[in-house]
Amino acid sequence: MTADPNQTIRFNLSDILAPYQMEIDFSHLRLDSNLFRSFFVSGYPRYVEPDWMEPLIDFDSSLSMAMFIYPTKSTGILDNLKRKIAEMEATIETDLERGRVIDPSVQVALDDARELQEQLAKGAERFFQYSLYITVPAKNKESLSNTSQLVESTLGSISITARPTTLQMYEGFVSTMPLGQDPLYLNHNMDTTSLATTFPFVSSELTASEGIIYGINEHNDSLIIFDRFSQENANCVVFATSGAGKSYFVKLEALRSLMFGTEVIIIDPEREYLSLAQAVGGDYINFSTTSPVKINPFDLPEVADRGEDELGRKILSLTGFLKLVLGELNPTEAAVLDRAINATYRLKGITTSTPKEQLGKIQPPLMEDLYKAMIGMEDPIANSLAVRLERFIKGSLAGIFSTQSNIQIQNQLTVFSVRDLPDQLRPLAMYLILDYIWTKIRHSLKKRLLIVDEAWYMMRYPDSAAFLIEMVKRARKYYLGVTTINQDVEDFLGKDQGKMIISNSSMQVLLKQAPASIEKLGQTFNLSQGEKRLLLTAGVGRGLFFAGNNHVAIRIVASEEEHKLITTNPKEIIEKQQESPAQ
Repeated sequence: MTADPNQTIRFNLSDILAPYQMEIDFSHLRLDSNLFRSFFVSGYPRYVEPDWMEPLIDFDSSLSMAMFIYPTKSTGILDNLKRKIAEMEATIETDLERGRVIDPSVQVALDDARELQEQLAKGAERFFQYSLYITVPAKNKESLSNTSQLVESTLGSISITARPTTLQMYEGFVSTMPLGQDPLYLNHNMDTTSLATTFPFVSSELTASEGIIYGINEHNDSLIIFDRFSQENANCVVFATSGAGKSYFVKLEALRSLMFGTEVIIIDPEREYLSLAQAVGGDYINFSTTSPVKINPFDLPEVADRGEDELGRKILSLTGFLKLVLGELNPTEAAVLDRAINATYRLKGITTSTPKEQLGKIQPPLMEDLYKAMIGMEDPIANSLAVRLERFIKGSLAGIFSTQSNIQIQNQLTVFSVRDLPDQLRPLAMYLILDYIWTKIRHSLKKRLLIVDEAWYMMRYPDSAAFLIEMVKRARKYYLGVTTINQDVEDFLGKDQGKMIISNSSMQVLLKQAPASIEKLGQTFNLSQGEKRLLLTAGVGRGLFFAGNNHVAIRIVASEEEHKLITTNPKEIIEKQQESPAQ
């Protein structure tokens, strides 16, 4: 019989979509030239954490996933729980009567059942049945086998057991198609809290539509692009051991921020930012006993903020600075110091009644004027304070803090170096520089980053720590992001002030850590055991990047040109210096 050439052949949608051929095997399904293997999840850990499905969401190969949720009436569940609890209690009592050791798995199951029974009875939880299926596509059997093993091992690493739907590959394949059908019906009991953690659209992606590139996401090799100013505050803390790459990270962020017009100010204790400042044409200010650069602690803002008592604020910050200069003060000495500071300003015609617009036009007093005011008070306590201050007026440290300021922050990048100061003077200089910066930036709103390297110098003393905390807390108001860098994690986290800085910083970066500090760090940042191991074994430039409620494993990368500017590797710096004459 021959077909009529004039006969019209009609196709429906099913004919068009259907594969040319289908083969159902024990362990796979073949559609045309494509192979598929389906899995069902048969075992879950006792506890599941939020984002536990992240390894599947970010899996390196394509997967088809389906989950089915069946609400169940609590009444029937409570009856079943009551019966199960009675059975487990009877089992334990029998073991005790016979002198046997109680089976730990029975005891754990009993505890969980009792807790669930209580929550269901209170109405705090509801009960559901949950099914999770995964289908792996591949082009050939070898690829299918390799990907399947990787899926099983990935889930096994988080204590989740996945089994192939042997002899039911067709049903497994249908379950993961967008048809809403569950022919397998292989489910697991879950309460509301556990079910909430299965939300399928949670991923470790941290790629925003704007911002700068911080590095590579170690989970899935995506870019970490983030704008720290998009958070509730733009502050950041960086913790790492020496040589782990914290300065490298901060310099890379500063360099890329400069490209977007952000003004960057850096406190540099070790002269690590000199080459960066020279390369971008920034100002590098070396603050030392012999340097011509001077900052007057008594400076007042050129333009006063009408909403603040500028003189009162200045006296408070100046008192904190002078407590570092003079050492520990008792209440009587603190009161005498406060009177002396007020008298010093009053002798220059500056009082609380002075119009705010005139404050910046009057030449402020100097440290020498405070010394004279103390001597003039003719008070034994004031004279004692003057003696303690004398070395900064007439002694070996004369001129460091007793000269009118002669610098201005005008460049897009300004670096203040305190490397050439003795260790005992570094906290004083850092406090003084920060106060000078704070006075300047509060009266010209601009997008800025302030980087305080080796912040532990400030955290050693209560007054300087309190001043740094005030800056961190109020920085958002002035479009400022404060970055504090520290390698002495134990000392920083051991103080309440350090924890306050962390709680007021929306961005945190943790690089390689020492074993002695990992537990305290884990408690502060609520790190998992896997994250702790990562920080203990991380290589240079690797760690954890926290941004708000999200955090990912980061690998810091820079271009060759950027690397030359920001590297702190001594060997590379020497090689660069040797190449410079030839160039």
